[in-house]
Amino acid sequence: MPETAPERAPTRCVCPGSFDPPTLGHLDVVSRAAALFDEVVVAVHVNPAKSSRWSASERVAAMGEALSEALAPSDAARVRVEAVEGGLLVDHVRGVGATAVVKGLRTPADVTHEQPMALVNRDLAGVETVLLVADPRWAHVSSSLVRQVHDLGGSVEPYVPPAVLRRLARP
Repeated sequence: MPETAPERAPTRCVCPGSFDPPTLGHLDVVSRAAALFDEVVVAVHVNPAKSSRWSASERVAAMGEALSEALAPSDAARVRVEAVEGGLLVDHVRGVGATAVVKGLRTPADVTHEQPMALVNRDLAGVETVLLVADPRWAHVSSSLVRQVHDLGGSVEPYVPPAVLRRLARP
């Protein structure tokens, strides 16, 4: 009788960010993480030192709606979005039972910024960081750029998912 391989535990990652607002680049990173991991936790961070345009609950709702529209139902069922207030990212990662953090890289400056954090996360908690190079279509897009273009009356339709565009159109 042939031996069967031992069943492996599901893999889970955390995709952290402020997502203020979520962009098509964010959706790309989450969908690519869903292709690599069994479960994805999108962690909407609340930083009291920063002033966000949208509240945490608005960002969670916008990201959840955008993902449910963008992802295949089988992928959407494996992704959850939650707010995270304060504390170390690695504590949240361990708290949800994840083994890795997944982040997108848009520019060389992102590498310079992310590498020390990845090393500290590994030192503190054995949490690995997976850095995904941005799709060239979204490498120039950031939430702050979207906010600036929107505030100055420009169209952000090419940069954000329809769910976010609808929310931005609200008075």
